[in-house]
Amino acid sequence: MGIERVIGHVEGVPVGEVFHRRRDVQRAKLHQTNQKGISWLEDQDGSKVGDAIVLHGGYEDDEDHWEWIRYTGASEGKDKDSTGRLLRSQSWSYVDNAALRLSYERGHPIRVIRGYEGDPRYSPSDSYRYDGLYEITDVRTAISKRPAPDGSPIHICQFDLRRLPELKQMQTPLERRVIEVLEELDDEQDRQDDEQQAGEEQPGEHQDVEKFPRSRTMRVRRLIRDTAAAKRIKQLYEGECQLCGLRLVGPDGKSYSEGAHIRPLGKPHHGPDVEPNILCLCPNCHVRLDIGAVAVDEDWSVIVRADLSGARLLPKLTVKDGHRVHPEYLRYHRRYWEQKAPGEVP
Repeated sequence: MGIERVIGHVEGVPVGEVFHRRRDVQRAKLHQTNQKGISWLEDQDGSKVGDAIVLHGGYEDDEDHWEWIRYTGASEGKDKDSTGRLLRSQSWSYVDNAALRLSYERGHPIRVIRGYEGDPRYSPSDSYRYDGLYEITDVRTAISKRPAPDGSPIHICQFDLRRLPELKQMQTPLERRVIEVLEELDDEQDRQDDEQQAGEEQPGEHQDVEKFPRSRTMRVRRLIRDTAAAKRIKQLYEGECQLCGLRLVGPDGKSYSEGAHIRPLGKPHHGPDVEPNILCLCPNCHVRLDIGAVAVDEDWSVIVRADLSGARLLPKLTVKDGHRVHPEYLRYHRRYWEQKAPGEVP
């Protein structure tokens, strides 16, 4: 018996799973069809409700910011010309738009699949990727950026979606509990940092609380969050560090490397867990990147910001075909550390 389509996560399909064709996405029961952007199924009362969308360079009114999405509805048949201009207005009576709006009214989560023709900051280079659950936060009728060929305004069905918290992206109780613990530790570290900056002395019980170094929580995160995207980047480079060229190999012949996020995950950075934001690095270069000792310029040149005595670095970041490192993340990393006071580390 095949897997039944459901609202929410599909059992056995982890967030970050990659599919080479739309047909594979459909076979995994993530989406209803292999062509349309909006997928729907029948709810318990028989009503059609949206369960998934594909972001694949659909309409010029779409916006993708990872944490939130502005998504354009659809029309039956061919509804845009070769330049992407819509030919006619959209209607809420069209089944796809109506189903997605009903999911908004009922509070159903929506699976988001990104394709290779979507926003290059977040999209895979040559495939489709399941990026987890989002909630629809608003729906509206809006005017498209460009009028119809005859100059008349185009009315579109527009949806705003926001990514659900990381805890709800976890599919097993163990994953959820580990993330809960790490978030508690980070909150405690933030509280202690605020107290230290304010010069406050906490009475009695707080003086005995052992600080949990943020570097240690980050090491724990690396152990449990070697995500599907990070694994793909490490496989692409076969464990070779993009900053220094080192390839660590154990006696079993297996290489060891780490997937390093250029714009870090979690607060205060809120970087996305996607291939354009990940580098394959050796452990030493991963730490160097994390503490701002090295950065990467617009032309891929490696910038040394702190003494790296005895360390050999490549003049330029190694970037292989199939890995679209996005300059926006490198720019964020550079500017963040440019603003840090000399010698200050997180």
